[in-house]
Amino acid sequence: MKPGPTATIYRGTPRNLAALARRLRAGELVAVPTETVYGLAADAGNARACRAIYRAKGRPATDPLIVHIHSLAELGELAVPNGAARRLAAAFWPGPLTLVLPKRAAVPDVVTAGRGSVAIRMPKHPLLRRLLKLTGRPLAAPSANPFGYVSPTTAEHVRSGLGRRIGHILDGGPARVGLESTIVDLRDPAAPRLLRPGRITRLQLEKVLRCKLAGPAGRSAKPGAAQIAPGQLARHYSPRTPMVLHRRLTAAAAAKGSRADAWIFLRRPSRLRGPNIFWLDSQGRLAGAARRLFSVLRRLDGAGYSRLHAELAPPGGLGEAINDRLKRAAAA
Repeated sequence: MKPGPTATIYRGTPRNLAALARRLRAGELVAVPTETVYGLAADAGNARACRAIYRAKGRPATDPLIVHIHSLAELGELAVPNGAARRLAAAFWPGPLTLVLPKRAAVPDVVTAGRGSVAIRMPKHPLLRRLLKLTGRPLAAPSANPFGYVSPTTAEHVRSGLGRRIGHILDGGPARVGLESTIVDLRDPAAPRLLRPGRITRLQLEKVLRCKLAGPAGRSAKPGAAQIAPGQLARHYSPRTPMVLHRRLTAAAAAKGSRADAWIFLRRPSRLRGPNIFWLDSQGRLAGAARRLFSVLRRLDGAGYSRLHAELAPPGGLGEAINDRLKRAAAA
């Protein structure tokens, strides 16, 4: 694809939202804010527009897209919901939860990688909800970055990665969650599976469903095979700089380590300072660590370090999602 002019970043004014809605209805691409990460949106019913998403990202056709809806009524138009899906939607929508269900004919095959299921969520970000309502159509939107790279959590992240491949970016501020949505496979409501952990945790889901979720969540799809949902490849969300993960990162290990490497602690170390010492949250709070993870990885990836050392989160809860992203980012 030939480099074009740099994408325009738009504030979320009524005039800009109306103009971007017209562009989406006309089959153009618009990068949009969500509460999780920024997405690259197209009219989900327009196969040509959805194919343009794949081209802009360099995304393989085997990796399906998530469809974003504004109202619960749209769920039944795109998918075949069941009781389990309705319970989770009532508990967590709008919010960072994606449901995989049998699809209806209204969803083009390009959106679902040719599979008979579709991944759907109702986002919470107010600007995206207003844009969805103005557009009047569901929007297919994977993360707005070159395929496989660290997901974008600001409009500038989008412009740095796709700025010469797309024309329009809606700025909704930094993403509040910072990790992609939780994905649950409900094609068989009697045997729900957690495909990708996120801000909505396994325990929260199991409490609503009143059953255990099958796993493990970290199961990886084979390259070249059509996936059920995004985020299933062993290597994903990856910086270009090699990464090493540590169950627990100590100040002593970082102090003795190479100054050419960056050291990323979960919480701010009390007795260690230096230009190559970083942390995800000053108090080690998992919500803060999740929110900052991708922005820290992006910052350090462009800083010339030889290697990134990162500390894993405690297992369980939101730590499961943080560790899922770290392990895929560090995979060979």
